[in-house]
Amino acid sequence: MAKTNEPTIIKKYANRRLYNTGTSTYVTLEDLAVMVKGEEDFIVYDAKTGDDITRSVLTQIIFEQEGKGQNLLPVTFLRQLIRFYGDSMQGLVPSFLEYSMTSLTKEQEKLRSQMSEAFGATAFEAIEDQVKRNTEMFERAMKMFMPFSTGETSAPSAPSKPEQSGSSDLDDMKRQLSEMQAKINALSDKK
Repeated sequence: MAKTNEPTIIKKYANRRLYNTGTSTYVTLEDLAVMVKGEEDFIVYDAKTGDDITRSVLTQIIFEQEGKGQNLLPVTFLRQLIRFYGDSMQGLVPSFLEYSMTSLTKEQEKLRSQMSEAFGATAFEAIEDQVKRNTEMFERAMKMFMPFSTGETSAPSAPSKPEQSGSSDLDDMKRQLSEMQAKINALSDKK
C-alpha cells in the first residue's frame, strides 16, 4: 500500500483484535511495530467507544519488545520516569523526552553517514565515540532532574570524568532548579 499523508486508521475490537482499515485486514502488535519502524503513521481507535488509544497500544508494543529480551529502557530510567507521575514536573517530561529522542535520532543519522564514509577501524571508533557522547548527554539531562526526585536514591552511576568547563554553570543551574522546585512546592502547599 502506498504511503499517504493521512495516518492509517486501526480499530481495536473488544476481542482485542486490531483491524487495519487501510488494508482491510486484521493485524497484530508485531505488524504495528513494523509499521512504526517503516515510519508509517497510524492512529488506533477503540471500535466501541471511538476513543483514541494509540498511546496505550504503542506502550503495549514497547512492553512486548521488552518482554522478548530486547531491553532498551534501563531500570533506573523506568524508575525515574515513574517518579515523575503526579510530580509538579510531570508536564515538562513529555516535551523533554521528545526533544531528547529527536536529538538522539539526529545523532544516529550522523553516525550512519560517518560509518558509510569510513570503513574499518575508524568506523568502530566513530561508533564508540558517538555512543559515549549520547550516553553522556542523556545522563547529564537526567541528572538535571534529580533535585526533583522524592528523596529516593538510585544506584550510583559509573564514575565519570569531571567536566573542565561548565561544571560551575551546571552546579549553578542545579541550584536554581532546586530553588524553583522549592518555590513550586511552597505554592502547591498553600492551595
